Amino acid sequence: MHRLFGGWRGDPRIWRRGIILAVLALLLALVMLLHSHIPNRVGNLGSLTETFLPWLGVGIPVLLVLGVLRKSATALLTILLPAIVWLNLFGGLLTDRTAAGGDLMVATHNVNADNPDPAATARDVASSGADLLALEELPASAVPVYEKALASTYKYHAVVGTVGLWSKYPMTDVKDVDIKLGWKRAMRATVTTPKGPLAVYVAHLPSVRVKVEAGFTARQRDKSADALGEAIADEPLRRVVLLGDLNGTMNDRSLNAVTSQLRSTQGAAGSGFGFSWPASFPMARIDQIMVRGVEPESSWTLPRTDSDHLPVAARVKVDTSS
Repeated sequence: MHRLFGGWRGDPRIWRRGIILAVLALLLALVMLLHSHIPNRVGNLGSLTETFLPWLGVGIPVLLVLGVLRKSATALLTILLPAIVWLNLFGGLLTDRTAAGGDLMVATHNVNADNPDPAATARDVASSGADLLALEELPASAVPVYEKALASTYKYHAVVGTVGLWSKYPMTDVKDVDIKLGWKRAMRATVTTPKGPLAVYVAHLPSVRVKVEAGFTARQRDKSADALGEAIADEPLRRVVLLGDLNGTMNDRSLNAVTSQLRSTQGAAGSGFGFSWPASFPMARIDQIMVRGVEPESSWTLPRTDSDHLPVAARVKVDTSS
């Protein structure tokens, strides 16, 4: 420590050195602070930034180390700006917001169409104890395997296109939700829980890609998100749960049609960021559990399966009358 900071005292150059580092720190702070103003017109750059926004914080310790090595007081003081902005945006996620309780456990998992062992994946997620289980990316050839593996745990289930919902409680009014794709990747059902009826949506929004020539290609995903938002806005039941792979984070403005209506269980009652993808090294939470009219009590990720996504789960309080 003495070697790092030795010679700083009385050296007027500590204020002149590191100007470039200070500028980089200022730019980092501005990107995080003004991310909603980054335009999407060119390669959906705004949405790309917002998808990985928490990871911009990695630049803070890097700049800090460089500032110390450069012996720059100017750089070290300026680095406080992005640190404050990052903590303001994400500091609350570093605390444990989980609580005991909840009268319903829900889970969702993109099982991956190329899953080499769907039966094992089904058993793994069923062992979580979830009362409601949503699965996405179900190939038609594997649906019977999932149905057989989950039959002993869930009395009721429905599959619509490539998404499905398994429930320990009766399900009615099952229908597909048109998210403007031309094929079925979203559904809705009424689940009659012991605490009252619940509208449950399961959705798998289109994938996004990052291409050198086109940037963050998400036009179809954004169109589907708007359609899903319209369906949820028209939902007559007060209690709503959305489960699924939205291929976007809560920070992504392009999902506003959905995220403006619902609360993230992870944001309200999770511990940490709850990143779910890719399973090998999770960098973003694109698998979501979102609610309206029910109270999140806890939210977490489940152990890895043979999918490229982690399953996510939450406990919620359906009866909010007390």
